[in-house]
Amino acid sequence: MAFFPEFRYLTRMTGLSPTLRMILLTALLLAFGGFGGLMAQIAHVPMPFMLGSLASAAIATALFQHGGLSGYRFPMKFRTGFIGLIGVMIGTQVQPHLFDEAAGLALSIGALALFVVLAHGGNFVIFRKIGGYNPPTAFFAGAPGGLMESLVMGEKAGADLHLLTAQQFLRIILVISVMPTALSLWLGHPVGSAAGASLGPQGPVPLFALLMIVLAAAGGLGLAKLVHLPAGQITGPLLLSAALTLSGLVDLHLPFWLIAVAQVVVGVSLGVRFAGMSARMLGRSIWLSALSVGWMLLLGAGFAVALMQVTGLDFLVLMISYSPGGVTEMSIIALSLAANPALVSLHHVVRILFTVSLMGLAERLLPVRKA
Repeated sequence: MAFFPEFRYLTRMTGLSPTLRMILLTALLLAFGGFGGLMAQIAHVPMPFMLGSLASAAIATALFQHGGLSGYRFPMKFRTGFIGLIGVMIGTQVQPHLFDEAAGLALSIGALALFVVLAHGGNFVIFRKIGGYNPPTAFFAGAPGGLMESLVMGEKAGADLHLLTAQQFLRIILVISVMPTALSLWLGHPVGSAAGASLGPQGPVPLFALLMIVLAAAGGLGLAKLVHLPAGQITGPLLLSAALTLSGLVDLHLPFWLIAVAQVVVGVSLGVRFAGMSARMLGRSIWLSALSVGWMLLLGAGFAVALMQVTGLDFLVLMISYSPGGVTEMSIIALSLAANPALVSLHHVVRILFTVSLMGLAERLLPVRKA
């Protein structure tokens, strides 16, 4: 941060209205996150704009959470708009040949139910026996998906909300940080953006095309809200974009710079989640989350290897589909690695549905409530 004395000065904003302060701080964090993304790209880091911006925002939050960033919350409605753009991008990847894999797809999606039960059970043991968390905190912290649902249900059940929030966000952050590098090591060569792959056209995009992209995202978000789609921020625009693509009426292609900006927004919104965590709490939570994520990734790799043999689906696609990050973040990874993002997104939406259903059932049947 010594290279950015302006950041220290600007985060001391006083005498401003809360709304203006939030806008200025958000713009500042996004600019800093964008710089971090560019540095990560130069260093050939996988998914540079999301991981670089996440790291930059986390550093800024750690340094200024008791100063200029005190009380700051990232505007989630702003984030939702960019998640909608990512959904549009994924929808453009839906092609007729996707339906040729219907038989294998049904088997891999069905196996997610067993994965969720095993992953959740192993996580409960980790957080309860090793972490020493009380039963409701261990149970809901171990949920392999459904971040917001786990927080709401966990709070009602008597979980420690600070620990629960830390573990759930660290699950997503660690998965998206580990996955691209782990896959490169597994396959023996760089993949995706680290190998020079591009997420979108590099040249200029006509203004009309940009307008259609924005309208597709807005229409998809409205559709998701109307029919209460699960993970609607991404699935609504995805479905609308897919329908437009399959119809042949519209040819939507997001430019590279717009996808990079969307990654920066998602990365910064994750990085600021480190606010309010003490060094001791963060260290303990990271250690437990590393055990939990390690367990789930090993389990997911086992499912991917087995399913690859019987379904004919690609290992890379299956591995990303069985990695328990967030729907948005894992979809971005699939885009970055050119690993059938539409199929990956479908798996993650189903994983969340299975996880939320399991949490609701177990909350009623198992002794996870605080005495």
